[in-house]
Amino acid sequence: MPPLTGNDGTPSGFSPNAPFGVWGDSGSAGPFGPGGNGVIGSSALSSGIAGFTLADSDQAAGVYGGGPQVGVAGGVTGSNTAPGGRVGVYGTGSNRQNLGGVGVVGESDTAAGVAGESTSGAGVSGLSETGPGVVGVSGQDVGVVGISNGLGILAAGGDGSLFFGNVQVTGSITKGGGGFAIDHPLNPANQYLRHSFVESPEMKNVYDGIAICDANGEVVVDFPDWFEALNGDFRYQLTAIGAPAPNLFIANEIREHRFTIAGGSPGQKVSWQVTGVRHDAWARANPVVIEEGKSADDRGRFLHPEAHGHPADRTVAHGYYVKAQRYLIRSYPRGNRRSPSDRFGRWQGLGACGQIERRSLPSRGRA
Repeated sequence: MPPLTGNDGTPSGFSPNAPFGVWGDSGSAGPFGPGGNGVIGSSALSSGIAGFTLADSDQAAGVYGGGPQVGVAGGVTGSNTAPGGRVGVYGTGSNRQNLGGVGVVGESDTAAGVAGESTSGAGVSGLSETGPGVVGVSGQDVGVVGISNGLGILAAGGDGSLFFGNVQVTGSITKGGGGFAIDHPLNPANQYLRHSFVESPEMKNVYDGIAICDANGEVVVDFPDWFEALNGDFRYQLTAIGAPAPNLFIANEIREHRFTIAGGSPGQKVSWQVTGVRHDAWARANPVVIEEGKSADDRGRFLHPEAHGHPADRTVAHGYYVKAQRYLIRSYPRGNRRSPSDRFGRWQGLGACGQIERRSLPSRGRA
């Protein structure tokens, strides 16, 4: 059976350069679907067009589309948007008036539902004006995974990140400040209560308690058997409670995970505090860097520029804002929509990016 050919009376000038079964041609102009289509398929109860291949090859496809701007496009009824740049596959569920369709859905039982790969840009890019840019949900595993030889996950915004639930970190956390925030114990429905962390230039652990002196005015305080494996360089504080004890002292320092208080009176209540500096294997391998020079890239930039009277774009994170904008521009370079810089210029640092630079967040010093 010879191949089937046809056109709409206005040939495009294109000729297939490979064997084919059906060739439909059109030189007429028109948006996706309504006009200028080489082939149209319709069905009342099934797919309008179906394609199958028997070739077990990554170079063969059941349906293939190619073009200078868009390879394959699909849209729900009523959608009328077009991609902002050159794309292989484009899906739309939008008419810019809250049509409510989904552009692309991917589904899999055991592999990725949607996979993205790029050698220099973003593997997967998500962009939203009012909702989340990317959402990851899992019923039993990890919702979002970020793995990189650089930064696994970078979060930037008014609040860099927000976690509900427990957070586990196997390395160090470097921060400008911190503390706890809870519902106020006396007015939990209407107020929060906040406290700041206690900081130190050393990896210090703090232990305290109340001890009662025996008939000799002494008391032994015991610790767990791991105490000296974790801590060293001990410091002590003693406070007599209920009556003066001018002779109170440490009779025996910590040895075999215990120490002795003496010089009190029988039944004397003593408040004690011991601090120790960590000397476990991890602490020895990761000592606190108290003072650290800034790298060449970071000099003249600040962790908190506004606190030092400088504009927000003098942050050391500036390079990451620039990189984020570059990814957005690559993903949505042009078209009938506002540019990413118009949408997200209000982000700190994105409104005045300047030239594209790579900068690293300080990570060697630990707090």
